[in-house]
Amino acid sequence: MSRSALGLAFRIGVELVAAMIVGLGGGLLLDRWLGTAPWGLVGMFFLGAAAGIMNVYRTVNGIGMAPGYRRQPDETGSGPQDRTG
Repeated sequence: MSRSALGLAFRIGVELVAAMIVGLGGGLLLDRWLGTAPWGLVGMFFLGAAAGIMNVYRTVNGIGMAPGYRRQPDETGSGPQDRTG
């Protein structure tokens, strides 16, 4: 496995776990603040999981490689740039 593939795999794992941890933490705080246990935790868990999966999808497909960025058109201006070759 090359270094870039290993780095990509590590990034995917970290992004997925980090999004879920943030969702769980936000859910716990929301439950304490509103007294709605366990519904805030459950809802925020699913939102965190969805955000993590979306980040993994964007990373694997090379869409943006960072939030807020779009693919640049190729030199002919006819479409998205092919990053596979």
